[in-house]
Amino acid sequence: MTFKLFMNSPAIVGLKVKTLTRRPMTIFERVYVISAFKGLLITLSHLLRNMAGLRKLPIYEYPEKPKPIPEGYRGEHRLMKREDGSVRCTSCMLCATACPAECIEIVAKDIPDPAIEKQPEVYNINLLRCVFCGLCVEACPVDAIRMDTKKVDMAGFTREEFIHDINYLVNNHPEGMSPYSIAPTEHK
Repeated sequence: MTFKLFMNSPAIVGLKVKTLTRRPMTIFERVYVISAFKGLLITLSHLLRNMAGLRKLPIYEYPEKPKPIPEGYRGEHRLMKREDGSVRCTSCMLCATACPAECIEIVAKDIPDPAIEKQPEVYNINLLRCVFCGLCVEACPVDAIRMDTKKVDMAGFTREEFIHDINYLVNNHPEGMSPYSIAPTEHK
């Protein structure tokens, strides 16, 4: 069996062609059973090595003793509040624009405060579509959305349970964390 390998681009005049010949397969390569056994031996060696070192593996008894969560873990979303209790979000749509999964739905409404102008009437996050990348948090200019709830067990029976609305997001604050945020760019 021969193959031709082009050494230069076809656009160049005086095209050089190099012919390669492939060596014939040995009997062991044709049978393939030996290669399959080699793969099984590698898998078996990993299994035995892990079984011998079970005492060294970190084990967490989950419901009673949960695994410690790292500081930068991105959990469920939460919407922050202002000091007066209103939602900090100004419906600028930057979080929805930055979201690669397009899982954020915002419908804005006008409010009488001229410093804020808009507020979300509808703010939904579809967790089934969310990839938990944190780009919505980075894009928000007023620190209205965070992913620092450290919730790891998100389960539900229906798809609707994974679509979090504005009421859920405003009240989704873990114990010990303040629901209020003071944005560094806020002007009074």
